[in-house]
Amino acid sequence: MSRVVKASLLLMSVLSLAACGFHLRQNVALPPAMQHVHVTVVNNNNLLRGLERTLAASGINVEEKASATTAELNIPVAYFSTDTLTVNGAARVTEYTVRYQVQFEVHDGTGQPLVPRQRIDLQRDFSYDPTNTIGTTAQVEAIQGSLNDDMVTAILLRLQAAGRHPGQTAAAAAAQETPQDPQPASSSSTH
Repeated sequence: MSRVVKASLLLMSVLSLAACGFHLRQNVALPPAMQHVHVTVVNNNNLLRGLERTLAASGINVEEKASATTAELNIPVAYFSTDTLTVNGAARVTEYTVRYQVQFEVHDGTGQPLVPRQRIDLQRDFSYDPTNTIGTTAQVEAIQGSLNDDMVTAILLRLQAAGRHPGQTAAAAAAQETPQDPQPASSSSTH
């Protein structure tokens, strides 16, 4: 091929990538109050390690202990669940869905909210093969690992958005702390 053809193919591919919005992943730009952060995760060491590793790679100082000068990224809820998605005519499960729910919040060293509690739900579906139960266990573990990586990215994107729009985050935190219209207590219950 001639140089002109090669150059035009290269130019077209670069323009195509630029037109579709592709860009290389950059470091996370967190709010200034989160340059030193302590991470607490309940019952999920893989999520804790992933967050600490990604934060450190982005230039954030991950602290071993909380202090008055350290933001606290608290994740009190992080769990997986597996649900039946479809059943065949013989009443046997053919597909499952793996769900992953995480709730997180960020406070500064004095306890003031930087990011109010938020919930992220992710899920993946997979086909079940009743003749290969060992493969199914490995498949679930691989899906959980993938969901964990995606959750780290989702949390960091939310934190980055909070850094770009701190006024909206502070307003949301204030709205959560003060109820808008207290409802009178009801004497009946639907539970």
